[in-house]
Amino acid sequence: MSGAPQGRDADAAELRLFAEAERATARAYAPYSGYAVGAALVAESGRAYLGVNVENASYPAGLCAERAALAAAVAAGERRPRTVAVAAGSGADCLPCGVCLQALAEFGDVDVVARTGGAVRVLRLRALLAAPFAAAGGEWSAAGGPSHRDGEDAG
Repeated sequence: MSGAPQGRDADAAELRLFAEAERATARAYAPYSGYAVGAALVAESGRAYLGVNVENASYPAGLCAERAALAAAVAAGERRPRTVAVAAGSGADCLPCGVCLQALAEFGDVDVVARTGGAVRVLRLRALLAAPFAAAGGEWSAAGGPSHRDGEDAG
């Protein structure tokens, strides 16, 4: 497993969440890359939100599965994601990209459940993105996420 992030073994609930992300890949829209990705995010409320990647002929207009799941959670009023699982439809290793890690970091240091090194593992977001951009200079707040200027809410 050289170079692969280590993390810890996923527990039964995390494996179920990963399976939800895998099932979601069937609904991804990936006509250009053929790389379908699904995500399942559990918020503090215990509710789960799904997302899939949505590609576009204008590449920057595409959306990753993790950010789609995060947007669904935020649209439902959630502000504290706890765990996000991400899976490639092909069964390949798949970790969130830097943009997705930064988007998730806005809301805290979540657990990331993903296949890495051929195994489903759990990693802290902070282990994947050690220095996220933050309005107050990149410091993590007591709540676990990047701090916001003058205690303002991110939204």
